[in-house]
Amino acid sequence: MATANAKSTDKQDELAASKESVMEAYDKLMEAKSHFRKAAEAAGMDLKHDAADQLLKGREKAGELSAQADTYIRDKPLASLGIAFAAGFILAQLFSRK
Repeated sequence: MATANAKSTDKQDELAASKESVMEAYDKLMEAKSHFRKAAEAAGMDLKHDAADQLLKGREKAGELSAQADTYIRDKPLASLGIAFAAGFILAQLFSRK
């Protein structure tokens, strides 16, 4: 009878130790999840910042190109008209369905 009680106590101790190990592992998993979430948010913020910078650079470049186009159109109106006509003709040929 004493050996049966000893075996039962050993199993209960083993079960308690297993539960404690599982709870520690779960706590570590939740901590890791929190760290990954923070890292992902930080990376997202970095990507968002980089995207905003690229957008601003693109706007600046578009403004410069627009100014150059305006200058070219004012300096050479007939050439601009010819280029617009040729581009329109080519697009019309590409998109026409025959």
